[in-house]
Formats: sequence, structure tokens, C-alpha cells
Amino acid sequence: MLGSTHGTLTTHFRARVVACGEEPHAAVHSMTAAAAEGDLDVSGRPLHATVADLDRFFRPESVAVIGASDTEGRPRTGITRQLVAWAERVGARLHPVHPTRESVFGRPCSPSVADLPEQVDLAVLLVGDPLPVIEELGQAKVKFAVAFASGFAETGEEGAAAQARLAAAVERSGLRLLGPNTNLNAFEAFRDDLDGPAIALITQSGHQGRPVYTLQELGVRLSHWAPTGNEADLETADFISYFSQRPEVGAIACYVEGLKDGRSFLLAADRAARAGVPVVAVKVGRTETGARTAASHTGKLTGADQVVDAAMRQFGVIRVDGLDELQDTAALLARARKPQADGVVVYSISGGTGAHFSDLATGAGLKLPTLSEEKQRELHEWIPDYLNVANPVDNGGHPVGDWRGRKIIDAILADPDVGVLICPITGPFPPMSDKLAQDLVDAAETTAKLVCVVWGSPVGTEDAYRTTLLGSSRVATFRTFGNCITAVKAYLDHHRFAASYRSPFDEAPRTPSPSFRKAQALMRPGHQLSEHAAKQLLRAYGIRVPREQLVTSAAAAVRAAGLVGFPVVMKASGARLAHKTELGLVKVGLTSASQVRDAYRELTDIARYEGIELDGVLVCQMIERGVEMMVGVTHDALFGPTVTVGLGGVLVEVLHDAAVRVPPFGEDQVRAMLGELRGRALLEGVRGGPPVDVDALVEVVLRVQRMALELGDDLAELDINPLMVLGRGQGAVALDALAVCR
Repeated sequence: MLGSTHGTLTTHFRARVVACGEEPHAAVHSMTAAAAEGDLDVSGRPLHATVADLDRFFRPESVAVIGASDTEGRPRTGITRQLVAWAERVGARLHPVHPTRESVFGRPCSPSVADLPEQVDLAVLLVGDPLPVIEELGQAKVKFAVAFASGFAETGEEGAAAQARLAAAVERSGLRLLGPNTNLNAFEAFRDDLDGPAIALITQSGHQGRPVYTLQELGVRLSHWAPTGNEADLETADFISYFSQRPEVGAIACYVEGLKDGRSFLLAADRAARAGVPVVAVKVGRTETGARTAASHTGKLTGADQVVDAAMRQFGVIRVDGLDELQDTAALLARARKPQADGVVVYSISGGTGAHFSDLATGAGLKLPTLSEEKQRELHEWIPDYLNVANPVDNGGHPVGDWRGRKIIDAILADPDVGVLICPITGPFPPMSDKLAQDLVDAAETTAKLVCVVWGSPVGTEDAYRTTLLGSSRVATFRTFGNCITAVKAYLDHHRFAASYRSPFDEAPRTPSPSFRKAQALMRPGHQLSEHAAKQLLRAYGIRVPREQLVTSAAAAVRAAGLVGFPVVMKASGARLAHKTELGLVKVGLTSASQVRDAYRELTDIARYEGIELDGVLVCQMIERGVEMMVGVTHDALFGPTVTVGLGGVLVEVLHDAAVRVPPFGEDQVRAMLGELRGRALLEGVRGGPPVDVDALVEVVLRVQRMALELGDDLAELDINPLMVLGRGQGAVALDALAVCR
């Protein structure tokens, strides 16, 4: 329920500086004082998540309720009553605070925070304006506070200003605040009779967490609920970091409307990934990416939501679309054991059901291996020979009604290539479906492999579903094909990701490279660089460009062509010049001195007619053979610098085929980016063409990333297009480049 989003972490620092009245370097120091030396990256940003100690928030020893009431019919009374019950459940001492009451619900009432009989861990603010109370809470050394009041950033500019004042007061006080515009979800009653790993829930809109909360009624344990509201202080990232360290938490489920700070979110996701705790998130809404330079191809390719999506995948956050997917996927990831294999077998009592489900599962990317001839012969001991048992396995119905049913299930699960057994039961057909459900539950108790059932009946009151399937903690039961497939794919993807995860923050550069000083000297704050200057910037970072010379006369152009070597390309070069081809400011394939001389005059005449100021004309080596790619840098309002790679040349305008990542990232992520491209086959060679130098392309992307990290906000945009990737072992050459300095 964020009314606005902050920018990059640097921007966030500066916002806090203004609020606190500190010098920028002092504010940054105060925010990173706990970090050990070397825990900042090359641009001064933290490399590790700060984990708030929230134990005393969720399990306080003492609680103060500011504005407590026991007058019937008033909203504060209902809230106070619920807090009293919650305090009793968690074993906390509750102290009502009200200036005119002697007692509330029979408990002695203090007139102010200063008069409390003890230092309290948590203060719950039932007041319309929490700002005046914050300073008192800080003086009383209160650790945490919750503000329910609305009317802040969610209401517009005036409310956002009020929230900024509240955040500044919280920063000065030393306490941590949940809210404002939050609710009572953190103080819900959680069932304590359920076993196994739990789901920890984070929501910005409280009601959107209800489907996950009610999973308790289906036997799924829930341990925490953090309703973050407007996130003036404590944010989603704080709770992800905290929950990922809790031993009882098997998965974290999030409903996110807006991220407060992209860097903080990624650091928290990284901490969860290090701990192997899956994070499942519904992310709704769109963020503003800020102004884009119209000249840049890169800025047009990836919108804000694409950046969020890529950043989540990069750090293993599983993004789902709906609340039903959130609850089913989180429940499976929290409870299922580590997969023994990635093969999925679909087992049904109907050939049509099995074929339908298998099509959907294969289309979603699940691996459905063909069972071995030996395994098929074994299954045909109990299943008629005319039925297909290669995968999907169709038993024809009748075998599940007797002793054969369990034999079939056990035989499938015994296959070493099978890690998941999915049985779609499209509708109840007792007693056959009852026996099948019981056999699946019994088999699941004896195997470490995942057994899933899709109970397709719209009624949901059948005993086989309510008692047998939901009564099992080992069978994952779904109501729809889609949710089952989404959850199983997330389960296999998460464990594959976790097994190979290496934190990119561990490898992020901590000191500037020798290229940084060279690049700094080339930057022109507030200006777009000419192509010639942009290529010098690339050279500083070791990115290859063609042989070329910048000339200011026709005679010099002829001499340059002789040195560069015919054929040549000639291009006008100017600080505000972007799409040169459309203006006729590029001449290709010039093979003689006369052509060069004529081209120079034509280029300068066009520029003069169009009123374009040039710094000269580039005479460039002509490189024809290769695959044209694009690599670029843009700035996202949440995550800061982002790096994009995609098909280049004219295809960038037509296909918009690109992948994006948020630095820092390693070589594995670059190769994953290339694997996401629809046109990736071009890199491997098509129609007899040779494969290109993918290693060189990967190296260019990594060098561009280094540039983005080191130059930071000073480099507003970079667009290398085309980057000609040559044959294997021959490298890659940046034929054109555009750079914008901030």
C-alpha cells in the first residue's frame, strides 16, 4: 500500500540525509556503520542485508497500547480487546496508555508513555496522528511501534510529505516502525497444533493475505504475518531477511504492491537464497522508470515491470500471478522435501485426463521422461497391455479399485528418474477415487519423493478430499491443473537454483578498476557523448571498437581511409546526434578516394542543412560478417543501473528481443540472459552459418556491467548497437555507441 516508491539506494540515502539534516557522507556512514570494512561495493552500496532483530516485535515481553479504550461501540475498543487477547497468547505484559482513563479492561492505565511502569518492547499506536508520540517513544527506549493511522503517502503529495516527516522522526528516535496504514494482521491467532515447516507471510494490503492465512484450515502451518502498509520504516525486505533466518520457516509468501527500495529487496532475496528459503511473491502494479533518452534503443526495450521480473528471477524469487497460486506454491515449497530427480510422471485413471495434463505440463517446461521398456513391462503386470504406460501412465480405471493400485504407484515411485508423481483426479468416482486417494496417501508416507493430487471436483466436500487428502502432510493437494503445474515447476526450479546459487554480491567489485579513471576523464556531465567519445569510453573498459579516425576535412578523410583500409564506413559524429541512418548520415561500403571525398561533403552538407553541430566525420573499418547484437545500460527508478542484451541492428526495433539483469551478476547470469532470447539460435549458427564467439559477447556484457557499477549515476545511458559478434574465437566489435552522462 505504498503511496510512492523511492529511487535507488543512493537516492534513498539522500532522502534520509535531507530528513536528518546530516551531511551526505555522515548519513551514509551512519547507515553502514554496522558493516565491516569491505562490505560496500565499488559505488558505495552495501553488499549484505542488514537483518533487523524482530524477535521482540513478534514476541514482546511488554506492550503499550497508546490510545487504548474499553468504551463499547468504538473502533479502538475492538482493537484493544484483540491486543489484550494476543498479549495473553504470546505471554506479554500489556499496559494501556490514555490521558483520561484510570483503567482499560480492568488493567491500570498510564496517562503517557513517560509514566509506563517499565520499558516496553512494542508500542501500538491507536491515535490519529502518530508523529507527536514518536519522540516520546524514543525517549522511553521503546524498540518497536505500530501505526495504524491512514492519510499518508497513499493519499497523494500532502500525505507523502506527512509520511516523510514521520519517517524522519522515526529515524531520529532509534525505534523501528511498522506502518503507517497497516492493520492487526501481525496480531492474528496462529494455530499451534500444526507440525512441519511454516509459511511466513508478508503483505502490503492486509486482506490479500487472507487466502494464505486460511491455509491453516487445510493443515498448513503459518508462523508470522507482517502487514507492512506504507513502509515508512520497516519494509518487505526487512521481513524477508528476518524470516529467512527463522528455523521454523519453510517458505516466505509475499503480496507486494510496490518495492520501497530495489537494492534492499535484492539484498534480502540474496540472504534468503543463501539460506535456501524459497520466496514466493505476487507483485502487482507498475513502477516509474524515470525519463528515458529518446535516442536510446535500450531504454525502449525493458519496462519497469520487466526489470522487476528479471531481478526476482536473478535472485530466485518465484513470481506468481494470483493469490491462489501464491498459497498453493508457498505451501508446496514449505512442506516438500528436496527432489530426488526432476522427472515428472502423470498417472491417471483416464487417458484423456493424462494426455491433457501432460500437454499442459510439458508446455510449462516440466520434464516428462519416457519410462524405460523394463518399467513399462513391470507396469503392464497390473495394467492392460493396450493402455499407454510410457508417461503419462493410464491405468484404465479398474486396477485402482483393488490391490493393484498401490503396486502401480510404488513401481512408478521406484524409478530413479522420477522425482514427482502427479495424479489428476478430475472428479469423484467412488469407491474408485476413494481407494486411489488412500493409496496415494499411503505411498507418500513411505517415499521421499513428491506426490501431488489434483482434486478437480468443484464441490470439495467429498470425504476422499476433505479427510484423506487434506489429512495428509505428505501429499500436496491442488484444485486446478494450472496451480499444480505452477507449483511443481517452482519447486523443481527453486531446488535447482538453490543447489548452484552463488551470491553475486560476494564477487561484486569493491574497488574501482584502472579503467575507471580513464572513463571519468571522458565523461561530460549533463551531455550526450558523440559516437567517437562514446567509443573512447568503451575502449577505456577494454571493449573492442573498429579501426577509425575522426576527421574534419575531405582530404583528411581520404588519408584516414587509406590508413584504416578499404572498404570503409563514414558517419557523422556529434554530441547530440543519435539516429544517424534515418538522417542519411551514414555511408557504407566506400571503396575509393573519390567516394570518400564525395561522402564527406554529403555528410557535412546534410548536417549543416539539419542544423546539427558535428565534431567531425568518422572514417571506420567496415566489418560485415557476424551477428548484430545490442548491449546497453539504463537506470531503473528502483534498482538503479540495469544491463540489457538483445538482438541488435534493425531487429532491435522490430523484434524487441532482449533480456535484462540488475548488477551485480556473474557469467552464469549473462549466459542465462542469452538463453532467454528468442533469436538465440542466431548465435549458434543457422542455415549452415558458423557459430559466433559467444564467449566474447559474454565478456562484453560483463565489462559493460563493470562500467555501470563504477560510473553509477554518472552514466545515465549506454547503448552499443550494433555490437558485431564475429565467428568463434574472433571476438566482438562495437560498431556504434551512444552514451549519456548525468
